[in-house]
Amino acid sequence: MIVVVVSDTHMPRMSKKLPDRLVRELKKADAVIHAGDWTKLSVYEELSTFAPTDGVAGNNDGPDIIDRFGYRKILTFEGCRIGVVHGHGIGKRPNTEERALEAFNGIKLEAVIFGHSHIPVHRLVGSTHVFNPGSPTDKRRQLRYSFGIMEIIAGKLRAKHIFFDDKS
Repeated sequence: MIVVVVSDTHMPRMSKKLPDRLVRELKKADAVIHAGDWTKLSVYEELSTFAPTDGVAGNNDGPDIIDRFGYRKILTFEGCRIGVVHGHGIGKRPNTEERALEAFNGIKLEAVIFGHSHIPVHRLVGSTHVFNPGSPTDKRRQLRYSFGIMEIIAGKLRAKHIFFDDKS
């Protein structure tokens, strides 16, 4: 199973369309997870044309997105439990990862996905993948745009980033 992971698309302000590099991977996806800051429900609608799409709301999302997705959830794919949260809250941005982990404190998960900082992260905390895909449309101070791919085979999860230079 292939799961494409995105966050912080901030569309249409930061881009009028999904980047071509992302679309190539979406065409192979079995599912899509968005970790918040969609900013328009039309992003969900577009992602859903490629594969079943779910996610959470971020701090820049309106009531329509908040009502549809909420701020925190656990998704299960082929037996792998994945916690999804945007990661915003009280405190500075360097606390985003800590807030994401705290949102699922004491819950056994294969992965915690978060966004908010636009900083790609992939590390293990114990056996849990801690993963921020970065942003495919708003790299901010990062050198490149990014999103993630999670591959789940026989109940084992692998995650990686896809980095690219042009968001067109």
